[in-house]
Amino acid sequence: MEAGTPDLIKLEDLEVGSGLTGRKHVLSLLVENKPGVLARIAGLFARRGFNIDTLTVGPTDDPEISRITLTLDGAVHPIDQVTKQLHKLVNVIKIRDMEPDQTVSREMALFRVQATVESRGEIVQFADIFRAKIVDVSRRSLTIEVTGSNEKIDAFERMIRPHGLIEMARTGEVAITRSRPDS
Repeated sequence: MEAGTPDLIKLEDLEVGSGLTGRKHVLSLLVENKPGVLARIAGLFARRGFNIDTLTVGPTDDPEISRITLTLDGAVHPIDQVTKQLHKLVNVIKIRDMEPDQTVSREMALFRVQATVESRGEIVQFADIFRAKIVDVSRRSLTIEVTGSNEKIDAFERMIRPHGLIEMARTGEVAITRSRPDS
């Protein structure tokens, strides 16, 4: 077969295999806090054809260790093979594929929205309903901070977008396992 020759692809070749869970995966990785670790991890996912939905990195209680939280769509590729390869990376200490019902996760977003005199009251009401904070005010706009699930942030965006969304920035999810009832 020559490069660039258009071949027909059979529909059955595109079907999802049995090793796929079909759910969003939240992976929590404890890694050594060293230069290049994040690049090696992201490169591993890229080489395997994964699209990382969200990626957050931050320090832990130990300054030598960072926590990487990333979300992936499990319906596209099986996750078990890439987690096995992550374990082989020298700087990876621990990997956890977090179960949604055993996880507390949050995301933070900032929205700058047009706020005319006429619409400002309604936008402030939306912020109150979503327990958001107004963190900056100007004559023509408001900047609002929203924290919660990605569904909550998506819903807030849908509510304020008609008012004139100027800019938006989202952190991506951070997650931690829930405490056991007996702890």
